[in-house]
Amino acid sequence: MDIDINLEKRQFSLQEYQSLSKWSRAKELVVTTLVGWIPRPLGTVLRRLMYRTILARVGKSLYMQTGIELMGANYIEIGDHVKILRDVRINAFAPNSKIYLGDRVCLDRGVDIILVTHEGNCDVEIGEYTYLGPYTCVAGPGHIKIGKSCLIASHTGIYANNHNFADPTRYIWEQGITRKGIVIEDDCWLGTGVKVLDGVTIGQGSVIGAGAVVTKDIPPYSVAVGVPARVIAQRDDM
Repeated sequence: MDIDINLEKRQFSLQEYQSLSKWSRAKELVVTTLVGWIPRPLGTVLRRLMYRTILARVGKSLYMQTGIELMGANYIEIGDHVKILRDVRINAFAPNSKIYLGDRVCLDRGVDIILVTHEGNCDVEIGEYTYLGPYTCVAGPGHIKIGKSCLIASHTGIYANNHNFADPTRYIWEQGITRKGIVIEDDCWLGTGVKVLDGVTIGQGSVIGAGAVVTKDIPPYSVAVGVPARVIAQRDDM
C-alpha cells in the first residue's frame, strides 16, 4: 500500500487551534496519567483501549509500552499492528499538521517525533514495516516522508528545517527558518548516528553508513558514507 495517504484536514486559525489544543491536551493528560504507567500485560490492553479516545485513528493490535508521551494526539494516525516501545515521544503540536504511522511500524525505545511550530502545515509519514531504532529523532516542521520497509538505526537524526543566519547583526533565532522537506524512499538502511539534513532525498534501496551526514540527494541503490556523505558504490553493480 502506497503511503501517499490522503491528508485532508480542516484549516484552523491559530486561535481556534490553540482553543481546541487545550481541551485535547487535557484529555491526553488524563488518559496517559491513568494508564500510561501500568506495566504489561494489563497496561498493554488498557492502553490499546483508552488511547483510541485521544488518537485520530488507531488500527488493529496496537502495542504500546510504558512512559509514552503524546501531544496533539488528535493529529496522530496509527495503522495496524504498530509497536511503540518505552519512552517514545510523539508531538504533533502544530496547526493543520499530521503524523501517520503505517501498518507494522516499530518505534523503538526513546524515539522522538516532533512537529512543533506555529506556522503548521507539516506532516510526517512513516511507511509500513519500517523500523526506527532507539533514540532516533525525526523533527519538522518541514514535510518528512519515510518509505516502506526501511531500517533506521539508533541515534539517527532526520531534521526537516534549517536556520537562516546570513545577517550577523541579528540573533540567529530571529532570522527564521527554511523547510524544504525530506524524503527517504522504500527499502533504505541508515546506520547508527546518521544525520539527514533538510532538502534531501535518499533514493530507494540505498545504504547510508554509520555516522554519515547526508547533505545532498543520494541516487537509488547507492552506498554512501562520510561527512558529508558521498556515494562509494552502487548496489545494483555489486
